[in-house]
Amino acid sequence: MQVNTATLLAADTTPCHDAIRLTEGGNLARIVLNDQVYSLRITRAGKLILTK
Repeated sequence: MQVNTATLLAADTTPCHDAIRLTEGGNLARIVLNDQVYSLRITRAGKLILTK
């Protein structure tokens, strides 16, 4: 059975953010939650790492 990704995304109401836009074209962004700062990093392999 084939799944249509566009249909799934259209039906999903979860916020979706582009990591490249979050990092403004770089490889690092800071994210703040309840006065805690996290680092979101895009690796050379294209993976995401979120650290405190």
